[in-house]
Amino acid sequence: MKTTLTKILKTLLPIALGVFLVLYWYYSTSEEEIKQIIFYIKNADLLWVGASMILGILGHISRAIRWNCLLQPLGYRPKIINNTFIILMAYLTNLGIPRAGEILRATALTTYEGVPFDKGIGTIITERVIDVIMLLLVILITLLLQTDIILGYLDNIGIPLNKILLLLALAVLVGILFLVFIKKSTKPFAVRLKSFLKGLSDGVLSIFKMEKKWAFIAHTVFIWACYIGMLWVIKFTVPETLGLTTSELLVAFLAGSLAMMFTNGGIGLYPLAISKALAIYGISKVSGDAYGWIMWIAQTLMVVVFGAISFLLLPLLNRNR
Repeated sequence: MKTTLTKILKTLLPIALGVFLVLYWYYSTSEEEIKQIIFYIKNADLLWVGASMILGILGHISRAIRWNCLLQPLGYRPKIINNTFIILMAYLTNLGIPRAGEILRATALTTYEGVPFDKGIGTIITERVIDVIMLLLVILITLLLQTDIILGYLDNIGIPLNKILLLLALAVLVGILFLVFIKKSTKPFAVRLKSFLKGLSDGVLSIFKMEKKWAFIAHTVFIWACYIGMLWVIKFTVPETLGLTTSELLVAFLAGSLAMMFTNGGIGLYPLAISKALAIYGISKVSGDAYGWIMWIAQTLMVVVFGAISFLLLPLLNRNR
């Protein structure tokens, strides 16, 4: 009963939060501002919106090819087209049920390519770890490029540099103490966590031992370049954002990436996060909101349309399986 309730809450809470944020945005935005935002959305240049969606698709295809770099050392060579359809299906599923897409990916891979579920899920976890590392790398690059702006903004909202350094020092200290405790502890929880962390470490290190490690690294860089490019091209749809530099847009990219973690597909929170990030650079609320909504609509539409097509075509192309 408790497990079922937890699963229901994990599914419903992100959706409820997203709906709440949409309503919050609606009621905190004046009627005139909403009219202007809708005007920007309706008149967005479809060339750039389409370019953003194409970059998203290219990123997913690259992810499908990269997936094989992890599966081939295990003795499996799935079709790239199957991998692509499975990935798109997973993203569509995640819009409804958070993290259910990963289970779907591993299950579909077992059904259509005969890859054991545990091995499939292992490669997916490795992918996620690499994505977290890439996100941290983008955060570091952004901090280096926009140090003064970011520190100035944090200082304005009451988080000065000395507090940031103190929090980082405390976080590092707590992390070290936690790792020492886990390493020495023989409690069941600690043993399971130790095994899990070792599995993650082995998964990441295995990349450097694989036959196609440089292909894997190249695809990883390309995937994240596509993600950033999806956001970058949207600046041409809103007149006020035309002058934004790539490093400035990286701040918005990070804000949007973090927003995607808290609601299904970033509903409600993603446009708000993008708008707040762009406001640091003097972009008006109307233009910032329009930018965020155009980007969110483009990427969500891409996932819904191509995810639905994938659900239809994958069984048809694999009728004999």
